Amino acid sequence: MSVQSGTEWSVVESEGLDAIAFLGALSGVPLYLGEYPTETPEFSARLAPAVIERLKELTADASSSGFGLMWPNLANGLSVEGDSTIGEVIDSLDRLGERILTHRAELDTWSESDWQWLIRSSPSLRDILIAMREAGFADFRRAKAGSSLADRAQELASQLASFDVVTLDRQLSGKDLTPRIEIVLSYFCRPHGVRIHGQRFIQSPDYDLMTTVRIAAHELLHPPIDMKGPVATALVEQLEKDKVLVGIVKGHDPSWGYTTVEGVVDEDICQALDQLVIEQLSVARNPADRWHEADGGMHVLAAGLYGMLRDDGWVKHGGGSIESWLADALSAGRLEPADLHPVAARVLERPVDQLWPIDPR
Repeated sequence: MSVQSGTEWSVVESEGLDAIAFLGALSGVPLYLGEYPTETPEFSARLAPAVIERLKELTADASSSGFGLMWPNLANGLSVEGDSTIGEVIDSLDRLGERILTHRAELDTWSESDWQWLIRSSPSLRDILIAMREAGFADFRRAKAGSSLADRAQELASQLASFDVVTLDRQLSGKDLTPRIEIVLSYFCRPHGVRIHGQRFIQSPDYDLMTTVRIAAHELLHPPIDMKGPVATALVEQLEKDKVLVGIVKGHDPSWGYTTVEGVVDEDICQALDQLVIEQLSVARNPADRWHEADGGMHVLAAGLYGMLRDDGWVKHGGGSIESWLADALSAGRLEPADLHPVAARVLERPVDQLWPIDPR
């Protein structure tokens, strides 16, 4: 169902992407088990122990190899082709070369090691999804979700019509965005909102309207700049000298993702920009509260960048290329700890020497 506005919203559901999302809970990761405490053991009992064990091994390997959070990254990669049914996803894994690998250029945030992980793991992933299909995943999902996905899709499509996220994201990032955003409602995706191929993202139907707008404003921005370009490279090199940022990368809970400086840079530029966007749309939370509670308080860089952009009147003066702004900030030394940390501390309402780790409130 689509509704026309300054931003063209489409709200759908996908059995295939839901199957990928459920891999998180089935793998036994506590973050996901806590979201699906009854569904996980109920469906796991339908699968052979060897299937569950292989899924756990793949999940651990994804983390240790640098692929990252398995199901969100897998959903992104496999969504370049049909994903409406579990059968379509299995077909993509079965014919990886012609259906997925031909789209490498479209997934420019993936490294060669990410692609090699997918190639190496695709036979096992295919077998796991086949086992899920044979165990009746489609009927299981239908029984659990009922009409909630379709009902919420219709409701959200109507509510979203007045929120012009695309125009603001385009203005404040400099990205070339098309008007259309597609939201894929997923029963098994909590607690994540996940960007997938194109201007599409996955979210839970349980999220309220303001949360949906916030997720859309954020996910549309990934990647915020060319993450393989000279500005990103220079920014990563600068932040690798920042003891606070390096301590965050090494010391935060890896189940949140962002296990490299590059990952933090990508995420935190987006968070800084989306905070400005959602403030304009009147759906923002107080930034200090937001970044205290999000991912254990690790997004210090986001707070610092947001504070500087706010000080520069980025919204008032029309924004522009965030990549150019970052290049200028690097050249001026503004992203060195002596300048960045005090701004972040002011936004976060923390002492500058207590940016990380944080004390619980």
